[in-house]
Amino acid sequence: MADDKKDVKTDAEAPAKKPARAPRKKAPAVEVEASPLNVSSFGADGERSGEIRLPESVFGQTPNGPVMHQAYLRQLANARQGTASTKRRGEVSGGGAKPYRQKGTGRARHGSIREPSMVGGGTVFGPQPRSFAQRMPRKMRRLALRSALAVKANEGRVAVLDGFELEEPKTRTVVDLLRAAGVETSALVVLPSSNDLVQRSFNNLPWAKVVLARNLNLYDLFTHEHLVITKDSLELIEENFA
Repeated sequence: MADDKKDVKTDAEAPAKKPARAPRKKAPAVEVEASPLNVSSFGADGERSGEIRLPESVFGQTPNGPVMHQAYLRQLANARQGTASTKRRGEVSGGGAKPYRQKGTGRARHGSIREPSMVGGGTVFGPQPRSFAQRMPRKMRRLALRSALAVKANEGRVAVLDGFELEEPKTRTVVDLLRAAGVETSALVVLPSSNDLVQRSFNNLPWAKVVLARNLNLYDLFTHEHLVITKDSLELIEENFA
């Protein structure tokens, strides 16, 4: 009996049980934001053919607002003809004789009918032909253009086309193609080289304009909502403006 009592262990002497581990919580899935440089590409029939990545050296630029503003004003100033011209008193024909005598008429004293105070007379401080051209370093011009292209990419207003397959000028064909590419308002279409069929197809569309890749400019980018680029133009844009 004594040996049986020795074998019996009390609750205090029993080994403590290890606490059960709490189930591990799964880490929340991290959502990867879509890059604005990945844009949809469309075939000549308007069907989506996949995605293409825009050149980061051009479309990945951090937009520089002040430089864009300066370049935009420069382009508007350079577009001015500066041909406004007025004639001064010495350039107006006639007026050699005194119109009437100095005294006795009750009127003001005048020496010529071509003086500025007379009808048909010369103009004081009027505009003269001049040049409104402004100079801007090439690096700043390219920075402004890259900034404008980056803004279009960040806004999701860039689409890429494989090309145009036109056997004859057809406005309805290019309109359907732009609508399929997501163009809802105005569009700027960029081509690698001159194409008469494409140009004539867009001539009847006041909300669309065709430009060559080497002629991209801020005014056209700012006055058109969407930018439609052909695949062949991407290499030229990267080569010229990167």
